[in-house]
Amino acid sequence: MATDEIVIDDYSNPQFSPQARAMLDAIASMPVLPLEPEALMAAASEQTGLDHFGDDWFREPLEIVCRAIPVEAGLNAVGRVTAGSSLVNMLANRLRLEDLLRRHPEIEEVPIARPIIIVGLPRTGTTHLHNLLSADPQLRSLPYWESLEPVPETIPPPDPDPRIERTAMATGFTDVAMPYFKAMHEMTPEHVHEEVQLQTLTLASMLLETQWHVPTYRDWWKSTDQTPAYRYLRRALQALQWLRGGERWVLKSPQHLEQFGRLMTVFPDATVICTHRDPVSVTLSFATMASYSARLSIDHPDPKAIGKYWTDRIQDMLTACVRDRDVLPAEQSLDVRFDDFMADEWGTVERIYEKAEQPVGDETRAALSAYNDNHRRNRFGRVRYDISTFGIDPAERESALAGYRERFGV
Repeated sequence: MATDEIVIDDYSNPQFSPQARAMLDAIASMPVLPLEPEALMAAASEQTGLDHFGDDWFREPLEIVCRAIPVEAGLNAVGRVTAGSSLVNMLANRLRLEDLLRRHPEIEEVPIARPIIIVGLPRTGTTHLHNLLSADPQLRSLPYWESLEPVPETIPPPDPDPRIERTAMATGFTDVAMPYFKAMHEMTPEHVHEEVQLQTLTLASMLLETQWHVPTYRDWWKSTDQTPAYRYLRRALQALQWLRGGERWVLKSPQHLEQFGRLMTVFPDATVICTHRDPVSVTLSFATMASYSARLSIDHPDPKAIGKYWTDRIQDMLTACVRDRDVLPAEQSLDVRFDDFMADEWGTVERIYEKAEQPVGDETRAALSAYNDNHRRNRFGRVRYDISTFGIDPAERESALAGYRERFGV
């Protein structure tokens, strides 16, 4: 076995280092907030000193997730503490954004011009492609610290920005409690992040579905027109651009696979890059990451149940991608297969820039080359994926997703 190969064999009975165990025990001893909308909103108001939440569209998903978590998620003491605090933080971020927009209505006029939006499931090359393009100084991206706390408590924020330090503390905890997570998905304060975090401002985001097992919330999300959530995402991007500058965004999220119509309604001049890979590999990878992450909030995660859940959800998303792919205008969209990207990174970037009508100069070439030089693949080790752990049947998956495989040649 290669020395950098990581074997995880404690999905259902997580084992923690003494340091991690002490940290988790400390969290478990904290007060648990009642998962009731009014109580959470009151806590967010107390935290921020603000009380204007804006329009009421967010209240329905908040109510649904508050009902679903206690019944469906199976959380342990740590999970119950962090669920309440996570929801309060989402609401606090919304309060700060609403306050900023009320004090500076000119933000509503900030143009979000021709964003480049990467759409694809994890392990299809989206993270590397997103980070690679984000290294271009011509493009505006979303660092992890900014996604967690989009609006500072004071404007301008102190220097150094305390949001970055708080994010470093959070990622430091993750490194201790889940030391192999960075081999699946690196998270540092400056690491480029998905806008799925910003969409928690409306409590309508697939991030909630990855944090907690909440099928009731999933059903609401799938059956509800998400256009208001996408419009609110645009307002958040306007605010961030007003606060910290930038002219053209490079964004990325897997949840857009089910939302091509809403995406183009709200960002009609976007260039959309769809990434594709063998769906069996993608499903296995996603199930692995979800099962490993579950250890922080569930005492004995069931990897087969998690595998079944994400097998079904990934099929939903890929089926929607096949169904709605032609909603994306041909002149504004591009399909990128993982194998092609790995074989010719620079050629893929040039195709994307040509489609997006984004200039490629010496500064861009140097910045992207420097990023690659400092971010070699598998530098934190390679996780060994065991398909039997998650109850995934490759032949059944290949058959079920034959239409997707044929449509995109994977």
